[in-house]
Amino acid sequence: MEEVFAAEGVRGILHRPENLTGHALALTHGAGSNCQAPLLVRLARAFAAEGLLVLRYDLPFRQKRPKGPPFPAAAAGDREGVVRAVAALRRLATGPVYAGGHSYGGRQTAMAAAENPGMADALLLLSYPLHPPRKPEQARTAYFPDLRTPALFVHGTDDPFGTPAELADAVKLIPAPIELISVARAGHDLKRAGEMAGELLRRLMALEAS
Repeated sequence: MEEVFAAEGVRGILHRPENLTGHALALTHGAGSNCQAPLLVRLARAFAAEGLLVLRYDLPFRQKRPKGPPFPAAAAGDREGVVRAVAALRRLATGPVYAGGHSYGGRQTAMAAAENPGMADALLLLSYPLHPPRKPEQARTAYFPDLRTPALFVHGTDDPFGTPAELADAVKLIPAPIELISVARAGHDLKRAGEMAGELLRRLMALEAS
C-alpha cells in the first residue's frame, strides 16, 4: 500500500508492505528530480514487496521549489531534512533503518550520517557524485574519514561523475564496512539498478549485519 506522508517537515510517499519484516528504508532523489523519480519508485516498490517499510521523500530544496537544482548554500538544510526523514521512519519501524539516495540525495544522506553517527544502520548510495564531470581533482570526499555507517555504493561504469575504479579508491578513506557494486554500461541515471532490487537488498542487509 502506498500513501502520502506529510509530517514533521517531511513530504513523500510511504510504502507499507503486507508482511512487514521490521526493516525500513528512507530513500531520496537527485538534484534534478523529486521523490517521483522512476528509479526511486521502482526500487521502493520492489523493496516493499520484500517486506521493507519504505519512505521515498522530497528533500527540503524540492519542497520549496518544484523545479531547479539545489543551492549549495542550502545544503545543510537538505541534510537536516534527511535527518528528519530517517527519524520519522524510525518511529514507524521495529528493526534496522537504512537511508539512501540517488546522486545529490545520496551525497547529502552520507554527509548527514557522518555528522550524526547512529542516524541510520546502513546507507544505500546510488550514483554517488564523486566529482563534477571531467573534474576529478574536485573530489567530494572530505568527510569520508568521519563516516562510520556501513554503506553500499551502486555505480554505473559509464558514470561521468566518477568511475567505479575512482570510487573504489576513494572509499578506502571510510572507516566502516563498505561494498561497491558496479553496474555495467550504466550511466549516472542508473536505470538498470531498478532490476537489481533483490540483490541490493541482500547486500545491504548483509552489510548492516557485518
